[in-house]
Parts: sequence; structure tokens; C-alpha cells
Amino acid sequence: MKLKTRLIYNTPVCGIQINRRSGCIHYHSDLDIVAIKFKCCSLYYSCYWCHGEVQHAVQQWQPNEFNEKAILCGNCGSQMGIYEYLSCKNKCPYCASAFNSGCKSHWNYYFQINQNSC
Repeated sequence: MKLKTRLIYNTPVCGIQINRRSGCIHYHSDLDIVAIKFKCCSLYYSCYWCHGEVQHAVQQWQPNEFNEKAILCGNCGSQMGIYEYLSCKNKCPYCASAFNSGCKSHWNYYFQINQNSC
């Protein structure tokens, strides 16, 4: 399958079979509405599997970069900082849409998290 780019509230998001709220072929429940900007390429992707299609090394965001706006809510289009996302309790701080709580198990792909990060 090929990566496509879809505009989600005027923000390009890459992925495979992206829906209007940034869900993809891998994660597409009503709660899968978060796209993450990858540090290595500065592009938003629906998920780490979709990003894996580009086949370059993933770089984690470091704690001193957690103010970077790297999270996109696919429901309202708000971009938020990483720390804001990590502390949002699985819902968008702007529109209150629920996020998939299972995403937390993938944070290590995107963020260098230590005890002082969250």
C-alpha cells in the first residue's frame, strides 16, 4: 500500500488510507484521531506503522523539546505541544474529544520519556 497525504484542517498528514479525522488503515476507531509530527522528518503521520513505510530512522523528541507543537487533533485541527498532549488525560484540551488511551503504549516510539518528563 502507498502512503498518501491528506489535509486535516489544512495540515498535511501522511498515512495509508487516512480518514477525515487522521485515522489510518492500522488505527481507525472513533478514538484514533491523533496525528504525530515525527522529529526525523518534521511531517505529521497517522501512526508509527504508516511512518515506517518511509524507511528511515525514527528520532525521538527529547524532553527539552516537549513544547514543540507536534500533536494534531483530527477532530478540531488543534495543534498542541508534546507536554500538553502527554498531560491531557486522553482528551483534546481544545474540543474535549476522547483520544485512544492505548496510544500511551506507543509513546516510546515518539518521545524520550523519563521520570521528569510527565
